[in-house]
Amino acid sequence: MIEDIKKACEVLSEGGLILYPTDTVWGIGCDATNEDAVRRVYALKRRIDSKAMLVLVDSTAKLNSYVEDIPDMAWDLIELSTNPLTIIYPKAKNLPPCLVAEDGSIGIRVSTEEFSRKLCERFRKPLVSTSANFSGTPAPALFSEISEEIKKGVNYIVGYRQDDTHRATPSSIIKLGVGGLVQIIRE
Repeated sequence: MIEDIKKACEVLSEGGLILYPTDTVWGIGCDATNEDAVRRVYALKRRIDSKAMLVLVDSTAKLNSYVEDIPDMAWDLIELSTNPLTIIYPKAKNLPPCLVAEDGSIGIRVSTEEFSRKLCERFRKPLVSTSANFSGTPAPALFSEISEEIKKGVNYIVGYRQDDTHRATPSSIIKLGVGGLVQIIRE
């Protein structure tokens, strides 16, 4: 795992794309602050850039760097959640416009899974985390379900957890809006 994290950080620092295990499904990742890298992820997924992707961080302390004003409810949701939870926050900041939704929001998940958390911690920047599939097709629950074309489209494939047989599921998604608005996007 340590060697995978080291190599992944090198690739991310150079603006490359990685294929890596997350706290949910396998993901395509890049430096979330690098607009060119983010655009490469959109191109690989054949996804229009008006459909925002989420960001992965290693701790709640990082949220203030990427969200202008964190609703108080977010802290409770994060603390009480027993499953991976992506929260869509209003008013993203310090991220490329192509990563932010048209309404200015950004989806962020604080990872508790060992590999992705340590990767974010070592890289010291947020990571794009989007399922390793083409837009509109099912997210692969196992590494063996990822298409060869996706694998060929990244610069580094993490070896860690490739043999896992536990069928992962995507995170729950909750959108927090201005004025206390709460919307469940995916349970």
